[in-house]
Amino acid sequence: MAVRSNKVTKHQRVYSALEQGIHSGRWKRGERLPSEAELVRQFEASRITIGRAVRDLQLAGLVERRAGSGTFVRAARPSSALSFGLLIPDLGATEIFEPIWQGIMASPLAREHALLWGSSTAAAASKEEHAWELCRQYVERKVAGVFFAPLELTPAKDEVNQRITRALDNARIPIVLLDRTAVPYPQRGHHDLVGIDNRRAGHVVTDHLLGLGARRVAFVAVRNAASTVEAREAGYREALHARSVPFDPSLVHRLDPTDSAAVRALMEAHRPDGVVCANDWTAARLMHSILTLGYGVPRDIRLVGIDDVDYASLLPVPLTTLRQPTRHIGAAALAAMLDRVAGTDLPTRDILLHGSLVVRRSCGAREFSGDLRTDGSAPAALHSPGT
Repeated sequence: MAVRSNKVTKHQRVYSALEQGIHSGRWKRGERLPSEAELVRQFEASRITIGRAVRDLQLAGLVERRAGSGTFVRAARPSSALSFGLLIPDLGATEIFEPIWQGIMASPLAREHALLWGSSTAAAASKEEHAWELCRQYVERKVAGVFFAPLELTPAKDEVNQRITRALDNARIPIVLLDRTAVPYPQRGHHDLVGIDNRRAGHVVTDHLLGLGARRVAFVAVRNAASTVEAREAGYREALHARSVPFDPSLVHRLDPTDSAAVRALMEAHRPDGVVCANDWTAARLMHSILTLGYGVPRDIRLVGIDDVDYASLLPVPLTTLRQPTRHIGAAALAAMLDRVAGTDLPTRDILLHGSLVVRRSCGAREFSGDLRTDGSAPAALHSPGT
């Protein structure tokens, strides 16, 4: 049972006063609220407190902010909940998305609203058909917004992703992208994106291997991956440059990590002493192939991934990885969606959260979980060889 406090904070007092003024008709629909500077003087509160109260009114759908003009009353608080569609074709196959939608549902902002899953008929045989069918359902149901994780790992992904975003745009349904853009890099699109800083993630895990003494570090991903992989590879290259380690294009591979012949060719022809995997899914399968070929992890080669999915610590050699703050991503996505539903004219945003390094035996260092030091390096204890 939650324990409630009877103490009313200044933020709550400001919010309640403004909310009551809107409902009582003191400020009618379309009228401008006093400026934040005026409200600061009126309530003898800080600018931060006033700004937070106005933002909460915006999230409640009572006001809208117009750049250069001020804050205007929209309408009375809606009595019914808003319904949002969840369009994640890889839900169940890509482990980060389940905790992300759980983060959406667990957010305090979600109390009044509903999250719809949609359903697919047996006729939707492919992932692309399933995604398009869900899109059509959400358009027909006139949902208030859609959380969309664009397709990957299929040659038709870009075409299908853009078809879906066009349909939702034409229906005037706001979209918040989860994890990845809907168009290939360097294109961006005009929808808000919530995820991690993938470039930094690639830099962090690569720098960690370099700090442990690895010098022939490969980057491995599968073909037709999401644009996040391109950003992680960019971070990998930056880390090499920062450590004055020459970049060798022959060490960057797009391959099937379960293909023993391809993995053997990588190991024998290029002899990497470390591998940055684009994600834990790739790392898990690559580790299995490497061990099957008779190599030792981390004895012969050090492995790192990105995501920290549930099974990362349960692999034959527990995986060093960068943990995505998935629940926080979900909460941030809902806040971004409510901003859009409120009718704000904010520019397109990349809302990028930071992950934390989780060190396990696959990299050959002592285990550790947490943030790196301010200079981007790991604590000295991490650089001791593991057993």
